[in-house]
Amino acid sequence: MNLEPVIDDAVLLDGLRRGDDHAFATLVRQHAGRMLMTARRLLRDGHEAEDAVQEAFVSAARAIGGFAGDARLSTWLHRIVVNTALMRLRSRRRRREEPIDDLLPRFDADGHHAEGVVGWETPSDVLLERRQTRAMVRRCIDELPERYRTVILLRDIEEMDTEETARSIGSTPNAVKIRLHRARQALGTLLARELGRSEHGRDDAPALAVSADQGRRRA
Repeated sequence: MNLEPVIDDAVLLDGLRRGDDHAFATLVRQHAGRMLMTARRLLRDGHEAEDAVQEAFVSAARAIGGFAGDARLSTWLHRIVVNTALMRLRSRRRRREEPIDDLLPRFDADGHHAEGVVGWETPSDVLLERRQTRAMVRRCIDELPERYRTVILLRDIEEMDTEETARSIGSTPNAVKIRLHRARQALGTLLARELGRSEHGRDDAPALAVSADQGRRRA
């Protein structure tokens, strides 16, 4: 199969700054796929994700003159499409979100856990690397309320750090850490329920109970 070679960032950037249509077409071919996957994860709507990617490329074309080249083009484009998708999320009519409290640990009057606790906080990207749990994790992430789903996607899947996530959603780093912790707890509960429904008593659960220190993203 005859594949088009990947054009070096410096060469591509030079063409983009000169307004070369071929350079822009190459940019789209090389990066549209990953950008579309990112937009789909955040927006959960294929058509809206495609619109977001098109909008992101238009924004990139307009801003290319101000791009200093201190990051990879792919990183720069990733930030643009994430911000575009987040703006679309914010512009949606606000709906009443389902509370997350039922998915979090409960405590009795003495401060002890009132019920069994899910024994892992493995980052979602680590779970997604395991082929047998990938579809299950995606399904469970989609069940989270939007503000928790967004944070866990940005931190664990898109690999943004806490500071960048906070800037992207207009929050504070401390609020992001708290929300991420709660989102991981809730995701753990959803995964446990899913495992229980699929095969009660199977041996996969211990394999998922990886230490939170393994694969945890930078704070």
